[in-house]
Amino acid sequence: MKSCAIVILNYNGEEMLKTFLPSVCTHSSYDVWVIDNASTDGSIDFLKAEYPQIQRIKLTENFGYAGGYNKGLEHIRGKYDYYILLNSDVEVTAGWDSHLIDWMMSHPDYAALQPKILSWSEKSLFDYAGAGGGFLDAYGYPYCRGRIWDSIEKDLGNYNDSIDVDWASGACMVVNATVFHELTGFDSDFFAHMEEIDLCWRMRKSGWKIGYKGSVEIYHLGGATLDRASPKKMYLNIRNSLSMIYKNENSSRYARIFPVKSLLEHLAAVSFMIQGKKEFSKAVLDAYRDFKLRKSSIEKFHPETDGRVEVKRQGDVTLIFWNRKVLGRKSYGQL
Repeated sequence: MKSCAIVILNYNGEEMLKTFLPSVCTHSSYDVWVIDNASTDGSIDFLKAEYPQIQRIKLTENFGYAGGYNKGLEHIRGKYDYYILLNSDVEVTAGWDSHLIDWMMSHPDYAALQPKILSWSEKSLFDYAGAGGGFLDAYGYPYCRGRIWDSIEKDLGNYNDSIDVDWASGACMVVNATVFHELTGFDSDFFAHMEEIDLCWRMRKSGWKIGYKGSVEIYHLGGATLDRASPKKMYLNIRNSLSMIYKNENSSRYARIFPVKSLLEHLAAVSFMIQGKKEFSKAVLDAYRDFKLRKSSIEKFHPETDGRVEVKRQGDVTLIFWNRKVLGRKSYGQL
C-alpha cells in the first residue's frame, strides 16, 4: 500500500487544469489522480495529451462533489493510506504534500487536515474556503480564522500555527483513507457544499481529531464551479446545513437550533425580497421546503467509536451571526 494519492475532481474544468496542474505536477511527491464527473469539454483529451502520467477515473455522469469523490475513490480503495482531496483551481507550493502527510503520519489520532488557504487572485488575503482553519458555532454556522462570513482578512502570519479545528476545507483536505471509507465518505445527497463539514463532524463524533497546519500554504481561486454569491449555492448551503445539523445533533439540541436558524434565514428571505433579490429569497424558501420533504429519509448518525471519545466542537460557544451581523465584528480576533 502506498502512503498517499492526490485526487482532483474535475467537471468541465479544462481551463482550470491548464492553469493549475503545472504547480501540482511540479511540487508534488505523490501519485496524482483526476476523477472526471462526465465532462463534456476537452478535459480528458487535454489530460491524455499533456499529462499522460496523471491517472484518470472517468465517471458516467456528474455526481457532484460529494458523489463524484465517493464513486471515484472506490476505484483506488485499499491502495493508499491517505488521500489529499484537491480542488482543480488550487496552486500548490514546494513540499506542500510531503509536509501534510508527514504531519498526519506523526499524529495518528487525526482523521483530516488542511493547510493555510490563501486567495489565488490576491495572495495577501485569505481564501473564503477554509482560510486559517474552520469552526462551527453553537447553531452550526461555519466560520474561519481569516474569514468571518464575507469579511476576509489579510494574512499577517498570525495563523501560521498548528491547531485543532472543527472542519477541514474541501478545497484541500487530507483524509485518512480508512476512516473516510469506514464512514461511507461524503453524504452523496448533498451533491455539493457543506459535505466536508458534515464528514468532519462525523469524524469528530467517532473520536477523531481534525487539524490545521498553517506552515503549509496553498492558493485557491474559488468560485470556479459555482459562484459563492449565487442563489444555487445559497440553496445548497442552507438545505445541506439543515440536513447536517439534523443528522449529527441530538434531538433535544436540534429542537433548540432549528427554530433559531429558521427565524434568521426566513428573515433573510424577507430582506432579499425587499431588496429585489427574489431569486435569493426563493433559494432560502426552496431549501427549507426540500429539507422538510427529505427529512424523514435522513438517518441520524450513530458512531462506532471503538473506545474513542467524541471530539467536541472548538467553536461551539460562539454565536457567529450575532457577532458579525449585530456587533459588526469582522475578524476572528474580535470574537
